Amino acid sequence: MSSSEDDTPLMATNGRVNGTSSATKVDAKHPKVKAESSQLDPGISIRFGPVQDRDVEMKDAEGGASKRKGRTSVSHQKSYAESESSDEDDQPLSKRRRTSMKHKDPETDEDVPLARNGRKLPKASETAIGESSDSDVPIERKLAAQKKKIEQRAARKPAPKKETKPTPATKKQTNGVKKEPAVKKVKAESVSPQKPKGKAVKRESEDADEKEDEDDDEEYRWWLDPTKGDGTNKWTTLEHSGVVFPPPYEPLPKNVKMKYDGVPVTLHPDAEEVASFFGSMLNSTHNVENPVFQKNFFGDFKDIIKKTGGAKDSKGNKIEIKEFSKCDFKPIFEYYDAQRQEKKNLPPAEKKRLKAEKDEAEAQYQYCIWDGRKQKVGNFRVEPPSLFRGRGEHPKTGRVKTRVLPEQITINIGKDAPVPPPPAGHRWKEVKHDREGTWLAMWQENINGNYKYVMLAANSDVKGQSDFKKFEKARELKKHIAKIRKDYQKKLRDDMMVERQKATAVYLIDQFALRAGNEKGEDEAETVGCCSLKYENITLKPPATVVFDFLGKDSIRFYDEVEVDPQVFKNLKIFKKAPKKEGDEVFDRLTTSALNKHLQGYMSGLTAKVFRTYNASWTMGNLLKEMNATGSIPEKVKAYNDANRRVAILCNHKRTVTAGHANQMEKMGERIKGLRYQKWRLKQMMLDLDPSLKKKKGASFFELDEDLDKEWIKEHQAFLIEEQSQKITKKFEKDNEKLAAERQKEMKATELEERLKVVKEMEKKFNKENKTGKVEAEGKGPTVERFENSIAKLDQRVETMSLQAQDKEDNKEVALGTSKINYIDPRLTVVFSKKFNVPIEKFFSKSLREKFEWAIKSVEEDWEF
Repeated sequence: MSSSEDDTPLMATNGRVNGTSSATKVDAKHPKVKAESSQLDPGISIRFGPVQDRDVEMKDAEGGASKRKGRTSVSHQKSYAESESSDEDDQPLSKRRRTSMKHKDPETDEDVPLARNGRKLPKASETAIGESSDSDVPIERKLAAQKKKIEQRAARKPAPKKETKPTPATKKQTNGVKKEPAVKKVKAESVSPQKPKGKAVKRESEDADEKEDEDDDEEYRWWLDPTKGDGTNKWTTLEHSGVVFPPPYEPLPKNVKMKYDGVPVTLHPDAEEVASFFGSMLNSTHNVENPVFQKNFFGDFKDIIKKTGGAKDSKGNKIEIKEFSKCDFKPIFEYYDAQRQEKKNLPPAEKKRLKAEKDEAEAQYQYCIWDGRKQKVGNFRVEPPSLFRGRGEHPKTGRVKTRVLPEQITINIGKDAPVPPPPAGHRWKEVKHDREGTWLAMWQENINGNYKYVMLAANSDVKGQSDFKKFEKARELKKHIAKIRKDYQKKLRDDMMVERQKATAVYLIDQFALRAGNEKGEDEAETVGCCSLKYENITLKPPATVVFDFLGKDSIRFYDEVEVDPQVFKNLKIFKKAPKKEGDEVFDRLTTSALNKHLQGYMSGLTAKVFRTYNASWTMGNLLKEMNATGSIPEKVKAYNDANRRVAILCNHKRTVTAGHANQMEKMGERIKGLRYQKWRLKQMMLDLDPSLKKKKGASFFELDEDLDKEWIKEHQAFLIEEQSQKITKKFEKDNEKLAAERQKEMKATELEERLKVVKEMEKKFNKENKTGKVEAEGKGPTVERFENSIAKLDQRVETMSLQAQDKEDNKEVALGTSKINYIDPRLTVVFSKKFNVPIEKFFSKSLREKFEWAIKSVEEDWEF
């Protein structure tokens, strides 16, 4: 590989295997590959095309499917220390998937070369597949053409320049963590000679009665503190107030009962609570009409009815509940729906009061003291009992999630800190002092046996450090990516089957962003990733096209038709060779743990996720380098979104077009037409003041746009009249609410009638204009100059709204948020903001600005990924 290719990723590997994300390569092909096949362009993707013929040349796929059972779940470990090489930052135990035991552990057991497996290593001629008519699949997505252009353009890019002398924000890294001078607390002015251009994130205000320390005006920049690296202990002192439990169940009114076969049924409160779980969500048809959801719920419901003494009618006679179809939960739904509407219709002042009361009650739980610093806690509320929904087609959907008691909760706190008291009459399961963990409390839920954790909020120092280390680890991959690609290209032809499988898997992860994947147990959704691909998930189409079709993350279909390296195509054919059949795994010699162990041999903590993060950030960084965003702020924002969209296309961060998209676009179109109608009216007012303008400016300047016909104008006028009427009515109601809150006399209905006279005058004016075709000048002191200024402002609004509409249309099939928040280094967004003078608020919401405070304050416009 030439030196110019060393830091150039073959593709942007920033995709989720969920039917909406994959990726394609963006740099020049390897010389070896190019020499073998000058006709191919590995990595070109044709997504969502039809699957036509499946492996027509392969006749050995006979027999029924045979699926191996997943291993039994691994018992919970005693140590709660976080693995520094975890694929997810602060990953809870519930997310650590089980992996299947395959033939042998490829990292420890010996393997037999292909040539000694009872047959000779097949020659290239023997593995070739005949010509097929399937290679002519049409590109059905308009993004595919754009995607190919991006890849070709990226392939011609020169290698990135070597990093210059590191600044305090970009020094040499070790294991993905920056090494900085020892600093614990520094004043904002002394951190860097250059003041940050972005607005500083506001500090959380301390309690009114709390004394202010002398160093409160000092800002703690942990990203410049080397003591907060990858050490074993995450904290020295920790204090918090525990967790907030959901309120106890309030029984339904006596007149509200579930019916069975038309008869109202009396249940024990515990059973009634479970009935209310189902009854309250009848409007969620996606769940309650799901047969699996119904079956699981009804099974648990019958069990709890049996345990609590059964169901009875109004006379006390026992009723045996046997059939789900005879259960009527509508009375329960109507009761809860009425409560929801009542809460929704509360006056704003009352809603504000209730929220203030709730915030006051929970104030002590919202923060903890972590190493002497006040940090916001994220999910301090214990999950309430409910019905489990699950992601995708989960086999346990509908099961009852039982109430979590204090006896199930383990508290993690400092040794010298006061332990928060449990609710009266209860005790904690255990109190730990685990300084290696970043969790404050944990419990095990009853559905999947997963552990739930109370963690710090996203904008806390600890979470910020987690994000920082993730992106620094991706930056570190720059040093190793060339060797990794060189090695897997070489090992694609290895004599050892396990080495070939390993190299092919890394190729697919790097080239097409397949997640590593794990074997699933029988009680989990049947989703797959690279290592767990089944025989039927891959279709081979000559000469080098592979079709992936499977359920990925969240049980969303992943379909991608791609051209691959010829050797990868041959390998996949070997991996699918008889006696393998449907249900068998393609990578039968490889486990996810073995693959991760192999990747970490190149770099500490390297996983498939790091590949995606690196390639997404590298691609975005290079797009920003060649960008020259000019014009208004909306135009610059669109330029950024265009770059982000290109990354998302390359990474195949696709999404399904929402059901309301067409309606939203129609509304935006109507609003733009409404602005153009206002411009026409203003021009007519100019003529009313000075008829000679028609000659000066030309008749065409005053003409009505062709699409604004008389029928549309009448409809729009009716809309404007109704809109004005609603505004006046709402303002009247709000004023009365304010008077009531201040215990003053409310206004009478006659006042509203008086205010609505303006609407009647507007209606008369529109009717007159429609008859005469003339518009009279209106407003105080109307002049031609004032109307021209108003027209100029409307032109700007039309332009801005048109850009927003185009942006929305372009993004209807692309998920920009996924790449911007999770995969593209946020410092690149900050670089764009500072380089082109666009407020960071245009890209990051308030919560994201708090989450990425470290990025906003740590770089300037010359920073490079």
